[in-house]
Amino acid sequence: MASKKTAAKTAQKTSKAKAPTAWDRVQLARDAKRPHLADFLREIASDFEELHGDRLVNDDRALIGGFATIGDEKVLVLGHHKGATVEENMEANFGMVNPDGYRKAMRLGKLAEKFHLPIVTFVDTPGAYPGDTAEARGQAEAIAKSLEVFAGLKTPIVVVVTGEGGSGGALAIAVGDRILMLENAVYSVISPEGCAGILWRDGKAAPLAAEALKITAADLAKLGVIDEIVPEPAGGAQKNHKLAAANVKKAVLKAIKELKKLATEDLMAARYEKLMKMGRFN
Repeated sequence: MASKKTAAKTAQKTSKAKAPTAWDRVQLARDAKRPHLADFLREIASDFEELHGDRLVNDDRALIGGFATIGDEKVLVLGHHKGATVEENMEANFGMVNPDGYRKAMRLGKLAEKFHLPIVTFVDTPGAYPGDTAEARGQAEAIAKSLEVFAGLKTPIVVVVTGEGGSGGALAIAVGDRILMLENAVYSVISPEGCAGILWRDGKAAPLAAEALKITAADLAKLGVIDEIVPEPAGGAQKNHKLAAANVKKAVLKAIKELKKLATEDLMAARYEKLMKMGRFN
């Protein structure tokens, strides 16, 4: 009997030892083979019609949007666009959105509201583009305005954090009624490397910073920042795109059907309460 108990304890310790750390999940979230927006659209949307441009400056390829059908639901999809190759990433600016992209997102969000369509956003970016051209065109204003617009859209909004949810660049399209997060995604105000550089003056402290920041899905669910963790295949979503996408599709459709049952006034009141509770801890 004693040997069995010892074996059970050893197995339990081994299981705990193998649990991914916050830094492990950061690496998984950044894996180039992880499914990106194009992969999710291919797997879960039966028809996707992309809409282009902010009608002011440009058509930012770092943020893609358009009408789609997911299951039996007509929706508007918005998401950060990354590539699987260096060339694709360069075209998409590595998923770092310029002000034009956020203004495109706002334009399409208002279009979804006009046609009473739910909005589904896919978040996967290291952050908004920090270059001088973006600042000159009003990056901070575009992000702030996007937060305001999405907070007030009178239509259901479901957010899915699929990879990196980096700072205001992620938050600009992450204001929603249901916030879903893949099991190995991360969501934070700053990268672990950036945090380590500020607090410890040493980038090598990034693993320590990742743990302290509480950026994993499990931590954020405990804090009430997200509503649901979407499970991934063993080894991460990059191991099986189809299964990862199927799990996302199931969670998204469930959330949409629940939200569509609410009257518009109740939907907006619940969203306001959700946003106002952010940052309040016992």
